Amino acid sequence: MTTDDERFMGYALARAEAAAARGDVPVGAVVVLDGVVVGVGENRREAEADPTGHAEIVALRDACRSAGRWRIDGATLYVTLEPCPMCAGAIVNARVARLVYGADDPKAGAVRSLYEICTDPRLNHRVELCPGVLAESAAGLLREFFRRARARAKLERGV
Repeated sequence: MTTDDERFMGYALARAEAAAARGDVPVGAVVVLDGVVVGVGENRREAEADPTGHAEIVALRDACRSAGRWRIDGATLYVTLEPCPMCAGAIVNARVARLVYGADDPKAGAVRSLYEICTDPRLNHRVELCPGVLAESAAGLLREFFRRARARAKLERGV
């Protein structure tokens, strides 16, 4: 972990809070290249009715537009939750150098929980991993979001 990791993860947590405020699952992401934020994203699946609207995909698209290319060699992606298989594949394909993430995802994580896509030696690129940065803050946002969602659903059912 570097001294900047907590600072940039703080930016990703702010994006996660923005997603939650809109009703999307609170996951946020930030892409940093040469110490500069070049891409930001938050979950937008609900807002855009898009199954690919994950924070990582949104941030990678933004970073690639900023860089003017689909490869963002040397970039670090900060994301509040361990990426799923789709996002892990996009991270490898974009040639991200380093992935820093907060909370593990035991149900869908494809970086080390269920799969190890980003470090699979059979692929043409491997990503340096730094898990657990501000993990409790990231997990806390998710717990609170789903607690509120369950409470709303219970009210709607009249229970």
